[in-house]
Amino acid sequence: MTEKPDRTISKVIDELDNLITEIPRLNDKTVDKIDTRLRAIIGKASQGLSPIQMILAYTDWLAHLSIAPARRLKLMQSFSEKVLQLSTYTARTIAEKTEEPPLPTSSFFKHALWKKLPFNVLARGHGMALEWLREADADVPGMDPLSVELVNFMNEQVLDIASPSNFLATNPEALKVTWDNKGKNLLEGIGNAQRDIQKKLLKDNRPEMGDYKVGENLGITPGQVIFQNHLIEVIQYSPATETVAKEPLLIVPAWIMKYYILDLLPENSMVNYLVGQGKTVFMISWKNPGKEDRELDLDDYLKSGFLAAMDAVKAVVPDTKINTMGYCIGGTLLSIGAAYLAREGDDSINSVTLLAAQADFTEAGEITRFIGASQLAFLDSMMWTDGYLEAANMSGAFKALRSQDMIWNPAVERYYMGRESKPIPLMAWNADGTRMPAAMHSRYLHELFVENRLAECKFLVDGRPVAIQDIRAPFFIVGTTADHVAPWKSVYKLHRIARSDITFLLTSGGHNAGIACGPEHPRRSYQVAFQEPMDLYIDPDRWTASQKAHTGSWWPVLDLWLDQQCSETVEPPPMGAPESGYEVLWPAPGKYVFG
Repeated sequence: MTEKPDRTISKVIDELDNLITEIPRLNDKTVDKIDTRLRAIIGKASQGLSPIQMILAYTDWLAHLSIAPARRLKLMQSFSEKVLQLSTYTARTIAEKTEEPPLPTSSFFKHALWKKLPFNVLARGHGMALEWLREADADVPGMDPLSVELVNFMNEQVLDIASPSNFLATNPEALKVTWDNKGKNLLEGIGNAQRDIQKKLLKDNRPEMGDYKVGENLGITPGQVIFQNHLIEVIQYSPATETVAKEPLLIVPAWIMKYYILDLLPENSMVNYLVGQGKTVFMISWKNPGKEDRELDLDDYLKSGFLAAMDAVKAVVPDTKINTMGYCIGGTLLSIGAAYLAREGDDSINSVTLLAAQADFTEAGEITRFIGASQLAFLDSMMWTDGYLEAANMSGAFKALRSQDMIWNPAVERYYMGRESKPIPLMAWNADGTRMPAAMHSRYLHELFVENRLAECKFLVDGRPVAIQDIRAPFFIVGTTADHVAPWKSVYKLHRIARSDITFLLTSGGHNAGIACGPEHPRRSYQVAFQEPMDLYIDPDRWTASQKAHTGSWWPVLDLWLDQQCSETVEPPPMGAPESGYEVLWPAPGKYVFG
């Protein structure tokens, strides 16, 4: 007799239930571990970028473009017009044998050879394609702003890769060099490529610093390490004058790179300059973290870093207020530390100098293209797996923002032209990168960069928020006009937060070159103005339009301002304070800088 269908179904369901109960269940910890590991593998393969975020951005773009038929028609018309313009331009240059430059919007085809056929046509076509893609991904109603930034970024990356300057057959400069050198440059380029590939395969991460070496010709201002813990060394620099300002200066550099950007060659060393101007200078040198430091948090950088250094300075120069200076993320930490001390009723800070440092991250610049929920998940997974974020991941992101200038053009020089350029001091320093501990960098990205808690008075120290508004010490703030890491208008936002005197200085140059410019620099210029807490707010555009421009380095202005914060001049303090546990340990530049 045939079994009834309903009994058969019931039997199958019972068997499935039994099978499910036999399958071992994964706990949440195991699930997180597996998924995190997979994200880390994908993230490393994509150089730290989230492919999901890129896909979502393009989906957002195409989806909103699909419901904008009139805009699509306009784009097709624009495309047809540009093809016609390029065809007309090509025909005219062939017929008239004229030499016209590429589009003025292009900055990659400056050599005179790009004016000749067929290279001028290729260059102009590349420029027109870039213009059209910018039209296509701009002002599409409904698109998320982050998607707009990412689509624009990716489109530019594709066109940068496809630039005619990147291919030997379409690069007139490379062809001329090859002709003139009878191909020897290509042999040199092949040798350069072989060395680069070998270094990559051997995982040789030693920085390429050319003739420069820390302790020999970089970071050589005389001084002594007077304190070391698991995170920092404190360097006290030897006096160079018979008398010094009573108030010492503690510098908090960024830990994204080594401290000696502020102590390069003697002629462009800020430390050497300030010591020579009669300042007692102390410097924090951060440890380059490894896997064992994965749990180091921003609280550790505050307490075992900045506050520990403050204690060392107080021991050497007791009963004296301290001038402080922070650079980049070191300036952000200094802002947190100064706010914390103010909250606790500690008035030991005499002044605060911030060099290209942000406290409000609402307009943090082009790097925000990489910061979304998916991107943060991939970064967190990579850092959890390794215990830190590699310097290469960070430098790669910044290079991608200027890929033609920082990736493709150097590759052309190295592999087509066969040229081996020697690094300058700033390039040597830039090659000497550091790692970011997982816990610290994750909190920095989430709480400061994305959630902007410091500006919103929501950043917690010891369970309570700190507020920059509590700081009563005067500020000296420096922004740089070509800064793509901490845009000067973002740095300027401190005017809307602080409630103490602010001297704001805007200098020409970038995030690094604009700061480490030396005391004399004929190609630099700056604007500077003072503002009291009760003065009316001036927006940044109106500020630049209303301030007089001065030629030269801004360092003497900083030195004068520090003199104004000085109460008197005294004999130099002793090196270290052995009676308080701060003995002279070893000479500057210390040990951590070599890690």
